Amino acid sequence: MMTALPVTLADIEQAAARIEGRVQHTPFVMSATLSERCGVPVGLKLEHQQATGSFKLRGATNAVLSLSPEERVRGVVAASTGNHGRALAYAAKAEGSVATICMSRLVPDNKVSEIRRLGADVRIVGRSQDEAQVEVGRLVAEDGLVMVPPFDNAAVVAGQGTLGLEIVAAMPDVAAVLVPLSGGGLAAGVAAAVKGRLPQARIIGLTMERGAAMKASLDAGRPVQVEEVPSLADSLGGGIGLDNAVTFQMCRALLDDVILLSEAEIAAGMRHAYTHEREVVEGAGAVGIAALLSGRLGRLDGPVAVILSGRNVDMGLHRQVLNGEGKPFGEDAA
Repeated sequence: MMTALPVTLADIEQAAARIEGRVQHTPFVMSATLSERCGVPVGLKLEHQQATGSFKLRGATNAVLSLSPEERVRGVVAASTGNHGRALAYAAKAEGSVATICMSRLVPDNKVSEIRRLGADVRIVGRSQDEAQVEVGRLVAEDGLVMVPPFDNAAVVAGQGTLGLEIVAAMPDVAAVLVPLSGGGLAAGVAAAVKGRLPQARIIGLTMERGAAMKASLDAGRPVQVEEVPSLADSLGGGIGLDNAVTFQMCRALLDDVILLSEAEIAAGMRHAYTHEREVVEGAGAVGIAALLSGRLGRLDGPVAVILSGRNVDMGLHRQVLNGEGKPFGEDAA
């Protein structure tokens, strides 16, 4: 099954060698509180400590390093909900290239300003990832920029998969890996890496109830569009692309389950991460903890690895969530 997919274990191992020294091997720590609560060892992959504050640096770096010198001179472009744009801006700058990042008006201001700080040309277009992607297509066609998609790209997926290799090295007996799920780049890459080394391990995709494009697409058996709405897990927003060529196929083949989480459950995950683990994570980075706290995973049969995927949260919102103030998004938000 693995060799028929767009990204293989060998591709991920090659990506690991390519990005070595440019991307951190982030810490993997055991959580005493979650292990006690769940009755099995629970380890946290602290990927939010990556240089740009999220896992996205792995895929962006592998993709930029896979380009020819001429392509790097032309410059790269992508649509992003924030974290991919930040990672691509960082990776492009490190290799002497320039990034243009197209984002919708739903992307939080803190993420936009950080991308600008890294020297990228920022374009704010429309109210959805799909509208931002239209501007990407125009820049590719008219200005000759090279598109580096946020997830539906083999080099990007292979780069994200290096995180899975590090999880297996840290927890060789891992029975389940909890992965944030949006367009599927992280989930597809991690699943290919982990199952390539440990075929019996389960990969569980986690996303929000509101606007979960990959879940809707998997249920429909084909890529579909969903309405984008605000969520604490804003990094998980956006469509997967109706012409998806990589991640839909891989997620359909490799994910063992997908679990949807309410805004209140995501908020509880953020609070636990801060209060008990002493970690600041954004909503998307807290979905693994949220799933464990909610009990939605059912009986756990062995060690669990949880990916804390990002920390790029507006700190005012983070304080609001910690204090349980108001209802940020949705009627059930805490």
